[in-house]
Amino acid sequence: MQNARYPSLEGRTVLVTGGATGIGASMVRHFAGQNAKVGFLDMDAGAAEVLHGALPKAVLHFEPCDLREVGSLRSAIANVRTRLGPITVLVNNAARDDRHTVESVTSDYWDERFATNLKHQFFAAQAVCDEMATAGGGSIINMGSGSWLKGHGGMPCYVTAKSAVQGLTRALARDFGPMNIRVNSIIPGWIMTKRQIEKWLTPEGEAEIYSRQCLKRKLQPEDVARLALFLAADDSGAITGQDYVVDGGWM
Repeated sequence: MQNARYPSLEGRTVLVTGGATGIGASMVRHFAGQNAKVGFLDMDAGAAEVLHGALPKAVLHFEPCDLREVGSLRSAIANVRTRLGPITVLVNNAARDDRHTVESVTSDYWDERFATNLKHQFFAAQAVCDEMATAGGGSIINMGSGSWLKGHGGMPCYVTAKSAVQGLTRALARDFGPMNIRVNSIIPGWIMTKRQIEKWLTPEGEAEIYSRQCLKRKLQPEDVARLALFLAADDSGAITGQDYVVDGGWM
């Protein structure tokens, strides 16, 4: 398959949160393939080391980080900036879709789930907006989830947090627009990451994929990463405040 090249991404500093595994790791690989400088944050140092080793010619910098702690997040972003230069592309990818029941949710668990799936997106954007403005503009890509569009049960905190990503995207697009900073979101469907296959994919779920999707194939992390490249590049320079669904036509 021949995929697009984006000359405007060459040499740019890209930051990907949750970049060691899954969709995030695919983002790191794809941006590195465009000769961007890629910083990525994650709690999984072992997976980050494997990814780093698989891309020996890329300009990469990994920062271990607990994104639930705003101070840790700000420090990690500052370290990426120091190592790679001003950040002009931010991919707010990190999240966890752990299942939970309504009855099991406590106030502390609710807050922790929102810190894991939503809060860091705002504070990462806040941390990079000034340098993007100084650089003449930038692109922020927030990762949502198709779970709330299809009314997925069994994880109400996750679904609620992910539905708020759309509102955050619209709000930041309006506030950052005068600085030529674009803010868009990607809403993935069921993407076949290792985590999804090992934890959630069942024969019944696989049958539902082929029943509900217009495209009769399993969606892969690279299906999402290739859209992120476009939204980060100058080719999408007039696009902001939008939400892009990548679900094979499920919803």
